[in-house]
Amino acid sequence: MITYLSMDLSSPYMLLIGASVILILSFFFGEISKKTSVPSVLMLIILGVLVNLGLNAFSETKIDFFPILEILGIVGLIMIVLEAALELKLDKDKVIPITIALAIALIGLLLSTWVTALILQYFLPDISSLQAWIYATPLSILSSAIIIPSVTHLRTDKKEFHIYESTFSDILGIMVFYFLLSKIPAVDSELAADSGGGSLLNFALTTILTVILSLIFSYIIVFVFQKIKSSAKLFLLISVLLLLYSIGKLLHLSPLFIILVFGLVIANMDLFFRGPFKKWLDKNKAKEVYHGLHLVTLETAFVVRTFFFVIFGITIVFSTLADWKVIGISALCLAVIFIIRFVLLRSIIGKDILPQLYVAPRGLITVLLYYAIPDEIKSESFSEGILLFIIIGTSLIMTWAMIHNNKRSGKAIGKAKSLPVSDLKWKAPEIN
Repeated sequence: MITYLSMDLSSPYMLLIGASVILILSFFFGEISKKTSVPSVLMLIILGVLVNLGLNAFSETKIDFFPILEILGIVGLIMIVLEAALELKLDKDKVIPITIALAIALIGLLLSTWVTALILQYFLPDISSLQAWIYATPLSILSSAIIIPSVTHLRTDKKEFHIYESTFSDILGIMVFYFLLSKIPAVDSELAADSGGGSLLNFALTTILTVILSLIFSYIIVFVFQKIKSSAKLFLLISVLLLLYSIGKLLHLSPLFIILVFGLVIANMDLFFRGPFKKWLDKNKAKEVYHGLHLVTLETAFVVRTFFFVIFGITIVFSTLADWKVIGISALCLAVIFIIRFVLLRSIIGKDILPQLYVAPRGLITVLLYYAIPDEIKSESFSEGILLFIIIGTSLIMTWAMIHNNKRSGKAIGKAKSLPVSDLKWKAPEIN
């Protein structure tokens, strides 16, 4: 038995077994999360830590996971942006809620990044101002991958606010991050191409050009794919989007906008296919494409999210967690996140800001962008422990808030049930 356990864990079959078990456990973690409000992210990180302990105990072979991360990172970013865009419904009656969510997401992102960058610069003197902003941006982005599944039981208006806010935070945060990378002349990296150039004007012009091209491509894609009768067209569609993203990157456009605009077009067909474009649309066929794409996106994002957090758990260096400097920086960053959030929500929304105030987890995008920082500008003084503390801290705070909100809602329902019928102020509808 020991002989089998000490076998080469990097063999293809052992890797397949490990990957399958991880995905199965991730599914059950998601179900547990729905019932307990404990984010599955925490369970995945713990699973990664346990996997690391197992690898160290039963195998001397060191598996290098990082080459896989670049491909997973590209696919992960595309799937997250596409999934977020598919959730955005641009209805007329949603203009005010969407505008409020956009304002809070943008202002919160910029303020959190700015103050977090100041904290990093103060405690890590070898980091330049621009480096501090690059490190601070991933720490300031909300995780729609955690928030959207966690708010399903909230009141409709609060649930929609969280969906819009986290979606905008993801998209805007990615844009800000890659724009900041482009400002570093020493980095001759393909990653910087995502921003479309080094100046704000160039960035704006490139973005406008990308949006126009994205709209053209989106109309063509919807028109062509609703005509395809094959049942195996969804991964073909994903392949086309990956191709467009890669070409856009090579042409120094803003390729994430291609994904965003396509998602918005197919999620809001009635809005974009009007007038002369209406005859192009076969609504039933297009809806089939939308629902299928939504399913594929969710499944792919699930796989990417699972392996990213497990690998993140595997790569954790525990010595960084015992560093008081890391703990202090993380605590200050957490305080900044919720102070800024309180001021914003209280100023814009009013008094009814619970549990929204505490629903601000950091997650997949934070990890993806952290690993996307080029080696040329990484700072040895920045510890991954800060990343871990903030991800776990924001997730635990959200967990507490959601559990408390569920208890409060349960008490309110129980109290309403205990009232006499006359006190419920309900009147049966008249039957005509």
